[in-house]
Amino acid sequence: MGGDANTRLERILGVPLAEDAVRQWPQSGELIRGRARIAEVESHFVGLRFAVGPRHTCGDTLVVEWSNDYGDGRIYRNVSIAELRDGEAVRVTDYWGEPFTVPEWRRELGERLDMSPGGVWPASDDLTVS
Repeated sequence: MGGDANTRLERILGVPLAEDAVRQWPQSGELIRGRARIAEVESHFVGLRFAVGPRHTCGDTLVVEWSNDYGDGRIYRNVSIAELRDGEAVRVTDYWGEPFTVPEWRRELGERLDMSPGGVWPASDDLTVS
């Protein structure tokens, strides 16, 4: 990646953002337009720690599984979906979820998903300050 100021999102995705990229947050109903504005929004999350899990590419679509902590010790499991053009992300949609305890009624119906450090989602000890 060129440039001297990679955005946090570029580090998560592993590809550069197009200057005209848009970032969508369906949970809050926000759309952030432009690489510079995306970087400006990121600058307000001081102390955010994150770690990147697997990246999956299919044609011009990139899906990244990652974890973060906003600095309060609460871990979020995330998925970012990027549409690529000429190797740059032009549209990114992020989904976040905070882990929760399985309801008692559902415990017998499912299995335990391995959340070990070697698993799909990085453990809280693997998160780094960005």
